[in-house]
Amino acid sequence: MTVGDLLYSDTEEALRDSVRHLFADRCPPEAVLRAYDPVPPDFSGVWRTLAAELGVAGLLVPESFGGAGAGAREAAVVMEEVGRAVAPVPFLSSAVLATVALLAAGDTETVPALAQGELTAALVVPLSAAPGDPVAGVSAAGGGLSGEVSSVAGAGEADVLVVPVAGPDGAELHSVSRTAAGVDVSPVLALDMTRPLANVRFSGAASTRLGPADNAVAEALQTGAALLASEQLGVAQWCFDTTLAYVKQRKQFGRAIGSYQSIKHRLADLWFEVGAATAVARHAADACARSDATPKDAATATAVAQAYCSDIAVHAAEECVQMHGGIGMTWEYPAHLYLKRAKSDQLAFGTAYRQRARLSRLVDLPPS
Repeated sequence: MTVGDLLYSDTEEALRDSVRHLFADRCPPEAVLRAYDPVPPDFSGVWRTLAAELGVAGLLVPESFGGAGAGAREAAVVMEEVGRAVAPVPFLSSAVLATVALLAAGDTETVPALAQGELTAALVVPLSAAPGDPVAGVSAAGGGLSGEVSSVAGAGEADVLVVPVAGPDGAELHSVSRTAAGVDVSPVLALDMTRPLANVRFSGAASTRLGPADNAVAEALQTGAALLASEQLGVAQWCFDTTLAYVKQRKQFGRAIGSYQSIKHRLADLWFEVGAATAVARHAADACARSDATPKDAATATAVAQAYCSDIAVHAAEECVQMHGGIGMTWEYPAHLYLKRAKSDQLAFGTAYRQRARLSRLVDLPPS
């Protein structure tokens, strides 16, 4: 496979600027902090603006279905800004996971509404599910859906649930309204409340069969894992930039703390790590977007990106908290938001260990 230009194009830069300005205006850190209030604010207006006015909900949707006809590169730009702002919006759960699964299953009814921002959807699989994992924990016995799936991202605010179902002839993909009879969505108290999780239980819920599920779910999880690396990159970039600015102006004993050699070395290491994360995250998105890339190329690039970026995001967030000293430990300062998102993302779509094991199989490296 020929590697494309990993630098952002003018169009991608314009998209990034639009999303960043929107988050700065409508989703600043002091607003995101309130996601942990007993009664969190409603961020649906931010999503409606993103989805309808900026058109990001339809980036992965073909123009024939009312989407933008873009690809994984453009979606990665949005994911990077979502990570930079730890924005509580359902881009990953609705515009990526559910949309890709529906498109792969041949849906023509729900996808256009998702692309226009009229509906949101959630793929009913655990957020920890890795590409290739069996995920059909729901059955269609008795004429309705029955079963339970835990820790589903975006289920609480979704209009439509996209459900892998164990059918008589193999896994099937079904759709069901979140408010339908026999559907119970219970919020879960999670480490990262800016990406709400929920347990979903079905008790004889009526549904619509869409098509075979195995390839659709595998493609959705593969795309989600590839793009999650860009979100982890956004988290790491914010942590590095914010920490660098802080150590330049924070003084102790009459000197900026950034002038001390130990701080310089830690920041230099972090700068290198974030730069490397930039390369592997953008390569994963590029491999998913390129028509000349094979499925193995995309899977390999994704495994590399996830194995590396998930740990770098956590390291950057930890360094951010520590180098800010006392203020970094406070609830009012947003550093903990990034640490929580980084730790949550570290477990999503398979841990770094599982990604490295998957990578070894993809490149025919025998286990030791």
